[in-house]
Amino acid sequence: MSEPRSVLASGGRIADAARAAVVLMPRWSDWSPAVRAPGADLLAGLIVALVALPLALGFGISSGLGAAAGLTTAVVAGVVAAVFGGSRFQVSGPTGAMTVVLVPIVAQYGPTGVLAVGLIAGIILVLLAFAGVGRAVRFVPAPVIEGFTAGIAVVIALQQVPAALGVSGAEGEKVWQSAFDAVRRYLENPSVLTPATALCVAAVILVGGRYLPRVPFSLLAVAVATIVAQLFHLDLARIGSIPSGFAAPSLDFLHPGEVTSLLAPALAVAALGALESLLSATAADSMAVGTRHNPDRELLGQGLANIAAPLFGGVPATGAIARTAVNVRSGARTRLAALTHAAILAAIVYLAAGLVAEIPLAALAGVLLATTVRMVETASILAIVRATRADTIVMVATFLVTVVFDLVAAVAVGVGFAAILALRAVARSARIEQVPLDETGDHLAEEHELLREHIVAYRIDGALFFAAAHRFLLELAEVSDVKVVILRMSRITALDATGTLVLQDVIAKLENRQITVLIAGAKPEHLRPLAALGVFTTSDGESRRLFATTPEAIEHARAIVFADTRHPTIASED
Repeated sequence: MSEPRSVLASGGRIADAARAAVVLMPRWSDWSPAVRAPGADLLAGLIVALVALPLALGFGISSGLGAAAGLTTAVVAGVVAAVFGGSRFQVSGPTGAMTVVLVPIVAQYGPTGVLAVGLIAGIILVLLAFAGVGRAVRFVPAPVIEGFTAGIAVVIALQQVPAALGVSGAEGEKVWQSAFDAVRRYLENPSVLTPATALCVAAVILVGGRYLPRVPFSLLAVAVATIVAQLFHLDLARIGSIPSGFAAPSLDFLHPGEVTSLLAPALAVAALGALESLLSATAADSMAVGTRHNPDRELLGQGLANIAAPLFGGVPATGAIARTAVNVRSGARTRLAALTHAAILAAIVYLAAGLVAEIPLAALAGVLLATTVRMVETASILAIVRATRADTIVMVATFLVTVVFDLVAAVAVGVGFAAILALRAVARSARIEQVPLDETGDHLAEEHELLREHIVAYRIDGALFFAAAHRFLLELAEVSDVKVVILRMSRITALDATGTLVLQDVIAKLENRQITVLIAGAKPEHLRPLAALGVFTTSDGESRRLFATTPEAIEHARAIVFADTRHPTIASED
């Protein structure tokens, strides 16, 4: 019988995998509204492309692979993620957060190493999609997200310092170190033109965007800066020539012998890609009424996008929060908007590569500096600061680790801090208190007095786990001048092995002092750990009395007290 059963089990697993694959695949309903009325999506795609062009160029340069790599990523990843992703509004491409991770990878493994890391990260994301990991993003606390976002903004700003000051070759393992080195070099030979260009571009974008949010001021500012630089022959560093087309797909960058050494950075890239993309899709849901993304399908789309982009020389990509927000606010309705944005960028590569080559690097630095200012939601940060001190600690810790170390470590530290503080809060909320035995008032006064003097009931509220058990159960062990203790356990919300062992130890101490312990109202899900760890068994191997309700326990306690009152125990002479 075992062979047919194993065949059936394997068949069931194959069927489950097939159903999961069907759920994650594109469907006609994704595109049918766009076919009927494409106008709104085409216009939104055009606006997003105008916003995305300088960002793609800037992030490509910041990553160390060049402007062409940024444009390639925006086009290839943009198309694949639009078709296979889980959000109809998501716009994917190179991002500042990913650039932060890529810079040290480029320094250590070179450009080909980055391409291989992106491919491996894409495969990891696909596996995570089929494993159903996408839904885990809902457990990332808001203070972690805010601290992470603010930290990314600062890191991106620090990355732009060398370009904004006109300094090349700034040294430093971390972005803040290279920024300080750029400032030191600039002060040795200061000039006004380059930083003034960056600041003017940033100011135009921020001020113009505040009053006319639908106008693509980033593109206009870059265009004006480029024209002025050309007309007046300004001494500003330029992007330089970029290919007027895309490279043929190739796997020449992948060397099997290097895969093992690239696995750790690929995991970091995959983790960041998953986190940023899912957070961006969640933000899009909040901006558009009646929409909800599929997180696992979003991971699949980002995974396939990161497999495809390196084949054409692109850097790893993620869902881009800023571009996705522009997409939603521009009236996008379906995935056609993101697809249109990628098509327009592809046309620019083929038709306007010569113009793009003349863009000053300082102008792109100004675009990215303005982007960092827009990334920080001051109102959300202040709201978290006003909420609780624990949330503030989590946010600040995430922010500092993001700036000083790296983004994946920042999320791990932030979630770890949040978990520790949450456990601390739960532990503090747990309590034990003495409660009246007779809540109905039916007993005679003398019986009340007898019960009050010889029987006590304690109700345990909240989670009885490792962080809370010792604090309040030790108080219970000190109870005196009673014959019976009733433990009311119906309000325990969680119980772990540590809490159970501490409870068993307290009961044993009470019974060693000749105090009978009765347990009332234990929930069915708590009976197993209580029984397994010996709470229901005395040191002599006898069963402790367990009662379904408190009144039953009180009745039994009363019988014990009355029996002891009528027949007091005589101390043994030996």
